[in-house]
Amino acid sequence: MTTPATRTPTTTPTTTPTKTPAVPGFREALAFEWTKFASLRSTRWTLLTTGLLTVVGAVFVGLSGSLQPDDTVLGGSLTLSVVSLMVAGTVGALTVCGEYASGTVTATLTAVPRRGRVLAAKATLLVCLLYATGLVSCTVAYLLGGAVLEDGKYAQGEPLPALFGIAGLFALVGLIGLAVGTLLKHTAGAVVTVVGVLLLPSLFGPLLGDLRRWVAGATPTAALEKLTQTSDASAETVGSLGAWPSLGVVAAYTLLLLVMAWRRLRLRDA
Repeated sequence: MTTPATRTPTTTPTTTPTKTPAVPGFREALAFEWTKFASLRSTRWTLLTTGLLTVVGAVFVGLSGSLQPDDTVLGGSLTLSVVSLMVAGTVGALTVCGEYASGTVTATLTAVPRRGRVLAAKATLLVCLLYATGLVSCTVAYLLGGAVLEDGKYAQGEPLPALFGIAGLFALVGLIGLAVGTLLKHTAGAVVTVVGVLLLPSLFGPLLGDLRRWVAGATPTAALEKLTQTSDASAETVGSLGAWPSLGVVAAYTLLLLVMAWRRLRLRDA
Protein backbone atom coordinates (compact mmCIF):
# COMPACT_ATOMS: atom_id res chain seq x y z
CA MET A 1 0.00 0.00 0.00
CA THR A 2 1.52 3.26 -1.07
CA THR A 3 1.51 6.27 1.17
CA PRO A 4 0.37 9.42 -0.49
CA ALA A 5 3.11 11.99 -0.90
CA THR A 6 3.15 14.65 1.76
CA ARG A 7 2.47 18.01 0.30
CA THR A 8 4.64 20.87 1.45
CA PRO A 9 2.47 23.82 2.28
CA THR A 10 3.19 26.78 0.02
CA THR A 11 3.78 30.11 1.64
CA THR A 12 2.80 33.32 -0.02
CA PRO A 13 5.63 35.83 0.17
CA THR A 14 4.69 38.91 2.10
CA THR A 15 5.68 42.31 0.81
CA THR A 16 6.67 45.01 3.23
CA PRO A 17 5.05 48.28 2.30
CA THR A 18 7.62 50.90 1.41
CA LYS A 19 7.36 54.17 3.22
CA THR A 20 7.37 57.34 1.18
CA PRO A 21 10.17 59.55 2.45
CA ALA A 22 8.85 62.56 4.28
CA VAL A 23 9.20 65.90 2.56
CA PRO A 24 11.57 68.11 4.59
CA GLY A 25 9.77 70.84 6.47
CA PHE A 26 10.66 74.52 6.55
CA ARG A 27 13.05 74.10 9.47
CA GLU A 28 15.01 71.42 7.65
CA ALA A 29 15.05 73.50 4.46
CA LEU A 30 16.37 76.47 6.42
CA ALA A 31 19.09 74.29 7.95
CA PHE A 32 20.08 73.11 4.46
CA GLU A 33 20.34 76.70 3.25
CA TRP A 34 22.47 77.74 6.23
CA THR A 35 24.85 74.84 5.64
CA LYS A 36 25.26 75.80 1.99
CA PHE A 37 25.67 79.50 2.78
CA ALA A 38 28.25 78.92 5.50
CA SER A 39 30.24 76.44 3.42
CA LEU A 40 30.72 78.77 0.45
CA ARG A 41 33.65 81.16 0.69
CA SER A 42 32.09 83.61 -1.75
CA THR A 43 28.94 84.20 0.31
CA ARG A 44 30.83 84.40 3.61
CA TRP A 45 33.31 86.98 2.38
CA THR A 46 30.72 89.00 0.51
CA LEU A 47 28.58 89.23 3.65
CA LEU A 48 31.61 90.32 5.67
CA THR A 49 32.42 92.96 3.05
CA THR A 50 28.89 94.32 3.36
CA GLY A 51 29.51 95.23 6.98
CA LEU A 52 33.15 96.30 6.73
CA LEU A 53 32.56 98.81 3.93
CA THR A 54 30.15 100.82 6.05
CA VAL A 55 32.48 100.91 9.06
CA VAL A 56 35.61 101.75 7.08
CA GLY A 57 33.69 104.43 5.18
CA ALA A 58 32.72 106.16 8.43
CA VAL A 59 36.35 106.46 9.51
CA PHE A 60 37.50 107.60 6.06
CA VAL A 61 34.84 110.29 5.73
CA GLY A 62 35.45 111.49 9.26
CA LEU A 63 39.20 111.84 8.78
CA SER A 64 38.95 113.38 5.30
CA GLY A 65 36.82 116.31 6.44
CA SER A 66 34.71 116.08 3.28
CA LEU A 67 31.29 116.62 4.85
CA GLN A 68 29.15 119.61 4.00
CA PRO A 69 28.36 122.01 6.86
CA ASP A 70 24.65 121.16 6.71
CA ASP A 71 25.25 117.39 6.82
CA THR A 72 24.65 115.22 9.87
CA VAL A 73 26.90 112.84 11.75
CA LEU A 74 24.52 110.00 10.87
CA GLY A 75 24.49 110.87 7.17
CA GLY A 76 28.24 111.41 6.98
CA SER A 77 29.07 108.22 8.87
CA LEU A 78 26.93 106.14 6.51
CA THR A 79 28.21 107.69 3.28
CA LEU A 80 29.48 104.35 1.95
CA SER A 81 26.36 102.47 2.98
CA VAL A 82 25.07 102.84 -0.58
CA VAL A 83 28.02 100.73 -1.73
CA SER A 84 27.25 98.28 1.05
CA LEU A 85 23.71 98.01 -0.32
CA MET A 86 25.13 96.94 -3.69
CA VAL A 87 27.17 94.25 -1.96
CA ALA A 88 24.07 93.14 -0.02
CA GLY A 89 22.29 92.69 -3.35
CA THR A 90 25.25 90.62 -4.53
CA VAL A 91 24.90 88.37 -1.46
CA GLY A 92 21.29 87.72 -2.40
CA ALA A 93 22.17 86.96 -6.01
CA LEU A 94 25.00 84.59 -5.03
CA THR A 95 22.69 82.64 -2.73
CA VAL A 96 20.78 81.28 -5.71
CA CYS A 97 23.00 81.89 -8.76
CA GLY A 98 25.90 80.01 -7.17
CA GLU A 99 23.76 76.87 -7.17
CA TYR A 100 22.80 77.31 -10.81
CA ALA A 101 26.46 77.82 -11.77
CA SER A 102 27.64 74.71 -9.92
CA GLY A 103 24.64 72.57 -10.83
CA THR A 104 23.77 71.84 -7.20
CA VAL A 105 20.33 73.40 -7.62
CA THR A 106 19.13 70.02 -8.93
CA ALA A 107 20.18 68.33 -5.69
CA THR A 108 18.54 71.12 -3.68
CA LEU A 109 15.20 70.75 -5.45
CA THR A 110 15.39 66.97 -5.17
CA ALA A 111 15.98 67.14 -1.42
CA VAL A 112 13.22 69.74 -0.96
CA PRO A 113 10.70 69.19 -3.78
CA ARG A 114 8.47 72.07 -2.73
CA ARG A 115 10.20 74.88 -4.54
CA GLY A 116 8.34 77.62 -2.77
CA ARG A 117 9.73 76.29 0.50
CA VAL A 118 13.27 76.46 -0.92
CA LEU A 119 12.80 80.10 -1.92
CA ALA A 120 11.21 80.96 1.43
CA ALA A 121 14.11 79.37 3.31
CA LYS A 122 16.66 81.31 1.26
CA ALA A 123 14.72 84.54 1.82
CA THR A 124 14.43 83.98 5.57
CA LEU A 125 18.14 83.27 5.89
CA LEU A 126 19.04 86.39 3.91
CA VAL A 127 16.72 88.63 5.94
CA CYS A 128 18.21 87.43 9.23
CA LEU A 129 21.84 87.70 8.13
CA LEU A 130 21.59 91.00 6.27
CA TYR A 131 19.41 92.70 8.86
CA ALA A 132 21.84 91.79 11.63
CA THR A 133 24.84 92.79 9.51
CA GLY A 134 23.26 96.11 8.54
CA LEU A 135 22.17 96.99 12.07
CA VAL A 136 25.51 96.18 13.70
CA SER A 137 27.72 97.74 11.03
CA CYS A 138 25.67 100.94 10.71
CA THR A 139 25.50 101.37 14.49
CA VAL A 140 29.26 100.93 14.80
CA ALA A 141 29.81 103.31 11.87
CA TYR A 142 27.63 105.96 13.51
CA LEU A 143 29.49 105.67 16.81
CA LEU A 144 32.88 105.80 15.08
CA GLY A 145 31.81 108.73 12.95
CA GLY A 146 30.71 110.64 16.02
CA ALA A 147 34.07 109.96 17.66
CA VAL A 148 36.15 110.97 14.63
CA LEU A 149 34.23 114.04 13.47
CA GLU A 150 34.90 117.36 15.13
CA ASP A 151 32.67 117.63 18.18
CA GLY A 152 29.80 120.10 17.80
CA LYS A 153 30.51 120.99 14.17
CA TYR A 154 27.72 118.85 12.71
CA ALA A 155 24.21 118.01 13.84
CA GLN A 156 23.92 114.47 15.15
CA GLY A 157 20.79 113.48 13.27
CA GLU A 158 18.28 111.05 14.74
CA PRO A 159 19.77 107.53 14.74
CA LEU A 160 16.67 105.91 16.22
CA PRO A 161 14.56 104.50 14.74
CA ALA A 162 16.43 105.27 11.49
CA LEU A 163 19.07 102.58 12.07
CA PHE A 164 16.38 99.89 12.21
CA GLY A 165 14.97 101.09 8.90
CA ILE A 166 18.43 101.13 7.30
CA ALA A 167 19.03 97.56 8.47
CA GLY A 168 15.68 96.60 6.95
CA LEU A 169 16.78 98.19 3.70
CA PHE A 170 19.86 95.95 3.65
CA ALA A 171 17.58 92.93 3.96
CA LEU A 172 15.24 94.18 1.23
CA VAL A 173 18.05 94.77 -1.26
CA GLY A 174 19.34 91.27 -0.52
CA LEU A 175 15.88 89.92 -1.33
CA ILE A 176 15.87 91.90 -4.58
CA GLY A 177 19.15 90.19 -5.46
CA LEU A 178 17.62 86.80 -4.60
CA ALA A 179 14.53 87.43 -6.73
CA VAL A 180 16.48 88.76 -9.72
CA GLY A 181 18.98 85.90 -9.44
CA THR A 182 16.14 83.38 -9.45
CA LEU A 183 14.64 85.01 -12.53
CA LEU A 184 17.91 85.31 -14.48
CA LYS A 185 19.92 82.32 -13.13
CA HIS A 186 23.11 84.25 -13.92
CA THR A 187 25.29 85.92 -11.28
CA ALA A 188 26.75 88.73 -13.40
CA GLY A 189 23.38 89.60 -14.92
CA ALA A 190 21.69 89.64 -11.51
CA VAL A 191 24.40 91.81 -9.92
CA VAL A 192 24.31 94.32 -12.80
CA THR A 193 20.52 94.49 -12.55
CA VAL A 194 20.60 95.17 -8.81
CA VAL A 195 23.24 97.89 -9.23
CA GLY A 196 21.13 99.37 -12.01
CA VAL A 197 18.07 99.49 -9.75
CA LEU A 198 20.13 101.33 -7.14
CA LEU A 199 21.95 103.82 -9.34
CA LEU A 200 20.39 104.36 -12.76
CA PRO A 201 17.21 106.20 -11.67
CA SER A 202 19.35 108.79 -9.88
CA LEU A 203 21.88 109.08 -12.72
CA PHE A 204 19.30 109.49 -15.46
CA GLY A 205 16.76 111.32 -13.33
CA PRO A 206 17.58 114.77 -14.75
CA LEU A 207 16.54 113.50 -18.20
CA LEU A 208 13.05 112.71 -16.95
CA GLY A 209 12.01 116.25 -16.07
CA ASP A 210 9.13 116.37 -13.59
CA LEU A 211 9.09 112.58 -13.34
CA ARG A 212 12.54 112.58 -11.77
CA ARG A 213 11.33 112.80 -8.18
CA TRP A 214 8.91 109.90 -8.68
CA VAL A 215 11.32 107.57 -10.44
CA ALA A 216 14.41 108.34 -8.36
CA GLY A 217 12.37 108.59 -5.17
CA ALA A 218 11.18 104.99 -5.42
CA THR A 219 14.68 103.48 -5.32
CA PRO A 220 16.42 101.89 -2.32
CA THR A 221 19.09 104.58 -2.67
CA ALA A 222 16.50 107.34 -2.13
CA ALA A 223 15.08 105.55 0.90
CA LEU A 224 18.61 105.23 2.29
CA GLU A 225 19.36 108.92 1.85
CA LYS A 226 16.15 109.86 3.62
CA LEU A 227 16.79 107.46 6.50
CA THR A 228 20.37 108.66 6.96
CA GLN A 229 19.15 112.28 6.88
CA THR A 230 21.90 113.33 4.50
CA SER A 231 21.92 116.85 3.07
CA ASP A 232 21.61 115.37 -0.45
CA ALA A 233 18.10 114.09 0.22
CA SER A 234 16.22 117.00 -1.33
CA ALA A 235 12.67 116.68 -2.63
CA GLU A 236 13.86 117.44 -6.18
CA THR A 237 16.21 114.45 -6.25
CA VAL A 238 14.61 111.81 -4.02
CA GLY A 239 10.95 112.76 -4.08
CA SER A 240 8.69 114.22 -1.44
CA LEU A 241 7.75 110.96 0.28
CA GLY A 242 9.04 110.53 3.80
CA ALA A 243 11.70 108.01 4.78
CA TRP A 244 9.32 105.31 6.02
CA PRO A 245 6.83 105.56 3.13
CA SER A 246 9.80 105.26 0.74
CA LEU A 247 10.91 102.15 2.60
CA GLY A 248 7.37 100.80 2.26
CA VAL A 249 7.45 101.34 -1.53
CA VAL A 250 10.72 99.40 -1.75
CA ALA A 251 9.22 96.60 0.35
CA ALA A 252 6.15 96.46 -1.92
CA TYR A 253 8.00 95.92 -5.19
CA THR A 254 10.47 93.60 -3.47
CA LEU A 255 7.51 91.39 -2.53
CA LEU A 256 6.27 91.58 -6.12
CA LEU A 257 9.67 90.46 -7.43
CA LEU A 258 9.69 87.55 -4.98
CA VAL A 259 6.25 86.42 -6.18
CA MET A 260 7.50 86.54 -9.78
CA ALA A 261 10.61 84.56 -8.77
CA TRP A 262 8.48 81.95 -6.98
CA ARG A 263 6.25 81.52 -10.01
CA ARG A 264 9.22 81.23 -12.34
CA LEU A 265 10.96 78.70 -10.09
CA ARG A 266 7.81 76.62 -9.77
CA LEU A 267 7.07 76.43 -13.49
CA ARG A 268 10.45 75.93 -15.10
CA ASP A 269 13.00 73.12 -15.02
CA ALA A 270 15.96 73.40 -12.66
